[in-house]
This record gives sequence, structure tokens and C-alpha cells, in this order.
Amino acid sequence: MVSIECEWVEFTFYRPGAVSVCVAGDFNGWKTGDLTMVSAGDGNWAARIPLPPGEFRFRYCADGEWFADYAACGVEPGRFGMDSIVIVPRQAVKTKRPRKARSTKKGAEEVVVG
Repeated sequence: MVSIECEWVEFTFYRPGAVSVCVAGDFNGWKTGDLTMVSAGDGNWAARIPLPPGEFRFRYCADGEWFADYAACGVEPGRFGMDSIVIVPRQAVKTKRPRKARSTKKGAEEVVVG
């Protein structure tokens, strides 16, 4: 499962009995040692990283065996099996700009910030 909050992506994978779990994808050159996951003690494993906006392919590797995440943003055939997809959207930057001044009933001007 994948959760996205701003640029942070959290990968969660259920694999009870696993000794070592990692995430590998095109964002880290498919290196199995770069993004190790931490056990939550209940069979769930998690890792969290910042990613820029875009679309990325990844898979989980648990004790040397590869797994796709069918609960991610999608899956597609890759070179060595099914790859999962995570899509990090562009975040809208919220800025407040003053709107045109308008007259109030008493003749004073009021600046509206929206």
C-alpha cells in the first residue's frame, strides 16, 4: 500500500515472517539495499521517503523474493514481472494575494485577501 502526503511517500507492505524487506524502484536505481523497510512487529513493514512530482515504478523485495503492490496507483508489466506504480502529484501552492480594493458603505476602502 502506498500513502502520499505532499512530497512524502509511505510504502506499507504486509509480509509476516519476513526477515528483511526493502523497496526498490526507478527512483533509487532498483537497488535493494537503498530503502530498507522497518518492521511494525505485526507483519507490516514500512518505509517513508520524499519524492518529487511524477510517476515511479517500484517493487518490494522480501528475503530475496519480489512482490508487486496491487494496492498502489496501478501495476504494469516490467522486465522481470509486474511493477507497481506510484504517482506523486504536483502540489498546489496556496498563496493569498490581495484582491481589488472596494468601497465600503462609509466611503473607506477595504482590501479583501482571498
